[in-house]
Amino acid sequence: MVRLSLLLLLSALALIALLVWCISRWDVWFGNSPEAPYKTADVPERVMLTFGDTCELNRNISWMCGESVSPAFVEFIDKQTQETRRVDVGGEVFESRGGKAAYYVARLRNLEAGHTYRYRVSSGGKWSEWYEFSLQPSEEKDFSFIYIGDVQDSLGGITGQFLRKTLAHNPDASFLVCGGDLIEQPNHAYWNEAFQSMDSIRQTLPILTVTGNHDYLKGIIAELERRFSLTHSYYLDSMEGVNQVFTIRYKDMQLFCLDSNREFFHLYTQRNWLERKLEASKAKWKVVVLHHPLYSIQGKDNNLIQRWMFDGLIREHKVDAVLQGHEHAYARMTNHLDNGTPTTPIYTVSHCSPKNYRIEFDELFDRFGSGSRYYQKLRTAGDTLFITAVDACTQTLYDSLFIVKNSQATRLTDAARRLPETIRFTPTPGNKKDAAFAKRIEEYKRRRHAVNR
Repeated sequence: MVRLSLLLLLSALALIALLVWCISRWDVWFGNSPEAPYKTADVPERVMLTFGDTCELNRNISWMCGESVSPAFVEFIDKQTQETRRVDVGGEVFESRGGKAAYYVARLRNLEAGHTYRYRVSSGGKWSEWYEFSLQPSEEKDFSFIYIGDVQDSLGGITGQFLRKTLAHNPDASFLVCGGDLIEQPNHAYWNEAFQSMDSIRQTLPILTVTGNHDYLKGIIAELERRFSLTHSYYLDSMEGVNQVFTIRYKDMQLFCLDSNREFFHLYTQRNWLERKLEASKAKWKVVVLHHPLYSIQGKDNNLIQRWMFDGLIREHKVDAVLQGHEHAYARMTNHLDNGTPTTPIYTVSHCSPKNYRIEFDELFDRFGSGSRYYQKLRTAGDTLFITAVDACTQTLYDSLFIVKNSQATRLTDAARRLPETIRFTPTPGNKKDAAFAKRIEEYKRRRHAVNR
């Protein structure tokens, strides 16, 4: 009887401890910071150029203006022919926790390859500035794009400096891809920060963004606000149910964008969508973009549902690269055949955020980086796809490999063996998790040194 009473007491204490812990973590798991009240200006702002649909020549332009819908349109001029066209658009009011705004999306179609267009947007008789974008000539088959992982900048951050410097170093980039968490929180202030960071880029270069967990409002079931799709407007016409999915064929590459933040049954819907799109694709190069890494660098048991849903399809359909974020470090993992020969797919994790996370150093991975910001460049040249990673803080090459694919075989070459790995970390005195991470870093360095001797 005494033993039973003691067992019941211990069980009750355990339940009380669990309840206290859950209460202490409730806001972290499910709480959202309040959104400060805001007023939307009555002039067009947050102008963004994006892709339109599966055709590489189509473009969408989104913007925000005022708190009610008014007559709106885009005026654009073909600089080659001097033809002026106008596209009238409707609007939609979205009300968030702090205010409301009218959003507009113009769909530009029947554009000409190799032409340059000037455009401006108008709402309620107010005009934006003139902007300009160019379409790659049809005879040019090769191209490049820039990939950045999580941005999540603080208010008044410096991501804009990195992005402008990155594009200055890569003037040939045809578009910019973000692996989710472009914003720290889904509120007006952080949306403003993101748009300021991309100013002078987002109006002239198509921006392609997948969803990240920080783009969602927290809750027992997380919620993605409508303003995400109204901003990244290609999703408006490509959603699969409530899933933010999108694919585009650009030259001889097809990109497949997934929303890895969703619940199991939604991920299953995405899996079916991805299977159909991969089976139908005739592209030479295939790239999947999603937020959560299929092979986590923070623990082998992370993201197992996403891996189970998507990884088999990715391998079956010979996807070349999987671009991921979420874990705030750099890592690259290469698939290998049974005989040890490296092959596709290539899995990378990257970020361009001021925050850096502790990671594990799983031997599945070829390369790691920590303590800096990174971006990647993917470039096609005939039968070759070059994938490089650059330290965005120093603009120095950090990782490099290339894939040669022809009718005979697919060959992968690691061109980064002589590039040093940089793992920067300063542990907080007395922090046990920091101390354990510092120990893992030293063990990894010793292991790498032994391998490379």
